[in-house]
Amino acid sequence: MPINRPQDVLTGSTGLEILHRFESFPVFMGCVDHACSEDVFADMDFYISKSSGMIQMNPLLPLEAVYPVSHGSGRVGPSWDAHHQAFAGFIASSSPSKVLEIGGGHGMLSMRYNEISAASWIIIEPNPDPVEGCQATLIKGFFDKDFRLCEDVDAVVHSHVFEHMYAPLDFLESLKSFIKLGKRLIFSVPNMRVMLERKFTNCLNFEHTLYLADYYIEWMLANCGFRIENKEYFRSDHSIFYSAIRDDKITKTVLDNGLYYLNKNLYLSYIDEHYNLICTINSRLANVKHDEIFLFGAHVQSQYLIAFGLDVSRVRLVLDNDVSKKGKRLYGTTLFVEQPDILISCKTPLVIIRAGTFHTEITKQILKINPATEFLQ
Repeated sequence: MPINRPQDVLTGSTGLEILHRFESFPVFMGCVDHACSEDVFADMDFYISKSSGMIQMNPLLPLEAVYPVSHGSGRVGPSWDAHHQAFAGFIASSSPSKVLEIGGGHGMLSMRYNEISAASWIIIEPNPDPVEGCQATLIKGFFDKDFRLCEDVDAVVHSHVFEHMYAPLDFLESLKSFIKLGKRLIFSVPNMRVMLERKFTNCLNFEHTLYLADYYIEWMLANCGFRIENKEYFRSDHSIFYSAIRDDKITKTVLDNGLYYLNKNLYLSYIDEHYNLICTINSRLANVKHDEIFLFGAHVQSQYLIAFGLDVSRVRLVLDNDVSKKGKRLYGTTLFVEQPDILISCKTPLVIIRAGTFHTEITKQILKINPATEFLQ
């Protein structure tokens, strides 16, 4: 059953205004082995709050529908490896020796940290899928207000988790209760403000159900008893690292009263650009004589392009670097997945790609495989 969230997640206001509806969107953004008939679809409706300018989805889907299994996000690619190394270094600047990580299912962050400094590292994750060599202690489950450990920790860490929370203030209040005064909350989040400004396709979806721009994060931290100690950007369009100290004396802040108009125009511009993009791509596809056509990304970016109207009737395969997706089907589509090496045997492959912060990295990789590749982007 859908979960109703008719109030602004920040202010509690009920003055939400519909921005856009994606009808019958795939509820899972990963790859599967089961038949197409088992896929589930739901309308994806985005609203904006007139009181805070927060963009958020309503209704939401049950967690078990959105996260039936791990889909490998954050595991593969040089950009993610560089992120984990940089974030591990950011954490190490505080020298925690006992760490609780929320949602670090693959364990890569703990491994990168232990290359810098030794620490007792515990991970709580609903779908643990640790990489080989992970030495962290894994607890299968969700972090909430009732979670307890037998020992205190120096820091609670999470990476690309906050934006998945349905009730971000409740999450921070649970963290406030768990973290002792003077101890740290250290986390990485996608730079969603830049993502939306640059029209990245994967910014908001069934997993990222609210627009967690930096000014909202900082407002929530201050109003929930966390004093920002350090803030660092990982690349201009990828992530923001925060280190915050539990502090009951922190002064609460207020939000800019112009965010409603700013964010509404930003989101509607994003929608318009994607419809125009798909119109252009479909027109070019209509003039392609061969069938060496591929779609890159067995993930939500491709599902979004299809939802915007991309014609995939002549697309042979979805390409993805995650070997665990090879031979599986992108959920919500009839398209199967192969690794980019398959392009070696193609004469003049055409790859449709919309990869956001990973775009340059991926196109360079593909051109090394087959320099004759052309892109629709």
